Amino acid sequence: MLWVKAFHILFITSWFAGLFYLPRIYVNLAQSGDPAARATLLGMAQRLYRFMTPLGILALALGLWLWLGYGIGQGQGWMHAKLLAVIGLLAFHLACRHHLRTLTAGTNPHTHRYFRWFNEIPVLLLLLILILVVVKPF
Repeated sequence: MLWVKAFHILFITSWFAGLFYLPRIYVNLAQSGDPAARATLLGMAQRLYRFMTPLGILALALGLWLWLGYGIGQGQGWMHAKLLAVIGLLAFHLACRHHLRTLTAGTNPHTHRYFRWFNEIPVLLLLLILILVVVKPF
């Protein structure tokens, strides 16, 4: 179980690194007027999204293994709240894909300010998940 937990933490950390960085690229894309810089940033964003998606899948799979296979948190309120937060994290990941598609197509309606606020969502979700897992308030 400890090996599964260790790799779960590794993949979560790696996935979050991507979730923190990708919206920062979006901020720069929303501000950029230079076609060469835009092409570079789009390439970076596309490669990062392709890289972090398998990390998220592995993090989720190992988390399910811990929950269903080892019974960690089963029947406890904090785990139900954590699962809701993880669903929110997955929704954020999919929203990143949507924004990447609109930025690539040149149909993005959002400003750099929007993406600066959008960038704070994974921070709040991480804080919530950490408190739920470590403190187990209910």
